[in-house]
Amino acid sequence: MKNSRAIMMIGVSILIALVAVVLASRWITLQAGIATNKVVVAATDVNLGTRITPDLIKLADWPADSVPKDGFTDLKVLDTRVTRVSLQRGEPLTEAKLAQRGATGGLSAVVSEGKRAMTVRVNDVVGVAGFALPGNFVDILVSTQDESSKTGTKDLSISKLVLERILVLAVAQEASQNETKPKVVNAVTLEVTPEQAEKLDLARSVGQLSLVLRNQVDLTPIQTAGATKQSLLYAAAASSAAAPATSAMASAPQPAAKVAQAKPRAASKIAATPRSEQQCQQVFTGTGNITQCY
Repeated sequence: MKNSRAIMMIGVSILIALVAVVLASRWITLQAGIATNKVVVAATDVNLGTRITPDLIKLADWPADSVPKDGFTDLKVLDTRVTRVSLQRGEPLTEAKLAQRGATGGLSAVVSEGKRAMTVRVNDVVGVAGFALPGNFVDILVSTQDESSKTGTKDLSISKLVLERILVLAVAQEASQNETKPKVVNAVTLEVTPEQAEKLDLARSVGQLSLVLRNQVDLTPIQTAGATKQSLLYAAAASSAAAPATSAMASAPQPAAKVAQAKPRAASKIAATPRSEQQCQQVFTGTGNITQCY
């Protein structure tokens, strides 16, 4: 009995081995039939703004039907080029991921054409508690004094949105977009146009800046009139006063309709009351007769 069981187990093992060999052979045949091309890929993780050296890239087989149209097949043509974005290990290099030829590396190679990099000072509150990371977009608020409405002792404080959808290039000296952990820093570098750079420089000189983190896919522009102390307090007071008044009106019982009943006039009462008959008498005097009625 024991011998038959052992023989059976050996037979099952041989059968499983044969199936594995057949499947492996078929897989090898399929792999051999797929056409591949050599493309340049990252040999390791590469941060943006990094100058490419031979040890950072390599040639790898890539399916011929999915080779990037602007990819590279020669390692030499990428010598001294600079990356515009971060690269993962094994990721193909394309022209869109590289800075223009002649770029020297560093943050300047990451700045888009026609844009400028400008740094503003922040803290843990202004910098959105460290959640404003490279690759994120922010709006910029300025809190200052409204000089256009000077009227006596009126408070001129105003908070106004001055710039929208500004790309964060770096926080402190860190420009990698691979980090997702919040990082509290004292400076943030932003990518702006020359006109936006002028507004930003003026805003930080006349008031306090605040960064507002924005959804990366939100492209809707926002126009606001700004918030003042008057609009903040009076609007809140009006809203709080309107709510109790509305509820009081809704809960107050409606007065019952009074049945109008005309009251008879006093004249009518007088007219309805019968008059008493007058009594008169004549008095004879030396000068004549006098009639008196009661």
